[in-house]
Amino acid sequence: MSQSFDSKVVVVTGAASGIGLTVARHFAERGARIVGVDVNESVVELMADLPGTGHHGLVKDLTHPDAASDAIAETVETIGVPHILVNSAGLALLDSAVDVTPERWQRTLDVNLSGTFYMAQAAGRVMIEAGYGRIINLASQAAVVGLDQHAAYCASKAAVVGLTHVLALEWARHGVTVNAVSPTVVETPLGMAAWAGEKGEKAKREIPVGRFAQPEEVAALIGFLASDDAAMITGSNYLIDGGFTSV
Repeated sequence: MSQSFDSKVVVVTGAASGIGLTVARHFAERGARIVGVDVNESVVELMADLPGTGHHGLVKDLTHPDAASDAIAETVETIGVPHILVNSAGLALLDSAVDVTPERWQRTLDVNLSGTFYMAQAAGRVMIEAGYGRIINLASQAAVVGLDQHAAYCASKAAVVGLTHVLALEWARHGVTVNAVSPTVVETPLGMAAWAGEKGEKAKREIPVGRFAQPEEVAALIGFLASDDAAMITGSNYLIDGGFTSV
């Protein structure tokens, strides 16, 4: 049975494309009011086009702590205290470990780790006060296995999982659950471009189910973790990788 999120306020980062946009649509179709946050200005129009009404798009660079605080403050002011936060914003700058520049290393950590923390911290403050919250952080299979040319990415996503454990531990007593979702390659436009041709076919052969994940599959798992049915689940990292990390 599909979950209902009527009257819920959901904040989604990275909402202008890929998994974030799919997640925003998933919740909107189930009655939630969405605040989509992205550095891309298209997020304003994309949120307005979601099913239902009352959605908002905010243009923010979440690598700045004040941007996260402002995003949550604007959410509270315009719609109300968020019930759910999905941290989907991220990037992958791929280099061999010996070639990673300080700038690309820091940029990866700023977006994938610091942006996730700043948003969780800002949302966590108001959720704790309200006595209710669901936070889902997008990590990656790269959080638990090594991948070639992914030194910065693997480090950032492993840190997201570590952060998830700490937030879950600290906030459970306040009614706030925090979990991570770790997909394999997902067939978003960006993912398909990055894994086109023989590179992608080889990667699929290494996944026991023989294919990449669909963004709707990731959104469905996030939807479950955000629901009241998952109230006893916190501090977990859910792999959605077709068995890749089990072999």
